[in-house]
Amino acid sequence: MIVVGGEALIDLVPVAEPPGALLPRPGGGPYNTALALGRLGAEVAFCSRVSADGFGEGLLAGLRAAGVDLSLVQRGPEPTTLAVPSLAPDGSAAYRFYTEGTADRLFALPPSLPPGVRALALGTCSLVLEPGASAYEALLLRESRRGLLTLLDPNVRPALIADPAAYRERFLGWLPYVSVLKLSEEDAAWLGGRVGDWLAAGPSAVVLTRGAAGLTVWTAEGEEYGAAARPVTVADTIGAGDTVNAALLHRLAGGAGPVDWPAVLEFAARAAALTCTRAGAEPPYASELGLS
Repeated sequence: MIVVGGEALIDLVPVAEPPGALLPRPGGGPYNTALALGRLGAEVAFCSRVSADGFGEGLLAGLRAAGVDLSLVQRGPEPTTLAVPSLAPDGSAAYRFYTEGTADRLFALPPSLPPGVRALALGTCSLVLEPGASAYEALLLRESRRGLLTLLDPNVRPALIADPAAYRERFLGWLPYVSVLKLSEEDAAWLGGRVGDWLAAGPSAVVLTRGAAGLTVWTAEGEEYGAAARPVTVADTIGAGDTVNAALLHRLAGGAGPVDWPAVLEFAARAAALTCTRAGAEPPYASELGLS
């Protein structure tokens, strides 16, 4: 089993008609990653705190339909976090968040994860907003120490980070507990570090997503591999990076022996390309990628 920890929220996605209208869609980096893993046929559990309001019920229904295990989900009466993306002409998205007093911020560290868990993925808003951020951090440290493969996707949202210097320092403190660090070019630029320094701190691999330029991985053994982006008509890029997370975990969590990084990256590029052809975060199903 793969466990994905972090927020589930509602993206209020702009639509063309009527002018100014917003369409509520399930979202949040960890939520999208868990959804994508479920659609790929992986055994996956979502670890979060989700509102008992209507939005929360809809979020869980989406995961349930994808076969995601919800036994680690905590519930609360607080409202669901909202995110309003604004889309650039190339389909890329920037976000404004409404997080005050929302349910996911009150996540508490679970006493244990289910037997058979092989990997843990964390990232995005859940590692910024307290008090839940400290609980997710404790989960990362605890599970890394007992040998789980861990994937970290910072998925930096500058609007939520009140003290950038403190966040960057905290990020560096996570790296000794991270197996695979996945970032976008924008994340890397904002964090201001270098791949070599990040690898030296602990991860066995750093994967960088580069939009239309594809993906690149650098490993602790000094290897570098790339995969080209698939040419598609882009509706938007919402959820593309989360789909990459899912594809990486799908290929890495159950494997033994050396990683075939070119094949892993090519699979991630194909999956992300399909997500980009659809409005909102709609990752592909296994059948669309020739897995079943």
